[in-house]
Amino acid sequence: MSYVLYPFAIIGVVSLALLATGIWLDVRDFDTTTGGYEAPYEGVTGDPVDWHALDITPTGVAKRGYVINVLVDGTTGMITFEVFGWHIPFRTFSERALVVHQPREAFIAMGFHPEF
Repeated sequence: MSYVLYPFAIIGVVSLALLATGIWLDVRDFDTTTGGYEAPYEGVTGDPVDWHALDITPTGVAKRGYVINVLVDGTTGMITFEVFGWHIPFRTFSERALVVHQPREAFIAMGFHPEF
């Protein structure tokens, strides 16, 4: 292997490591609560989502990450991941999320009309 290629190989390895670290940090920060997985969803530990700390968009809110942005539609409750400009629909809120994180109340307070 030529010595000219070594710097490019190092740049590639470092870039992949940083990308993987950013994805890991974003996934870990997606939902920091644990417990309460069965109705009535009691015994939850961790902090629920602070909806008012997120960026408000014309359609809902955006939680900005290092690599992955989480977009939430304020009307439908659809959670979408944005990765390098690609939008990947994930799902709507679960019953646990509605009880623990209270997105419906937060979106009403922000002026949206949730239908979820």
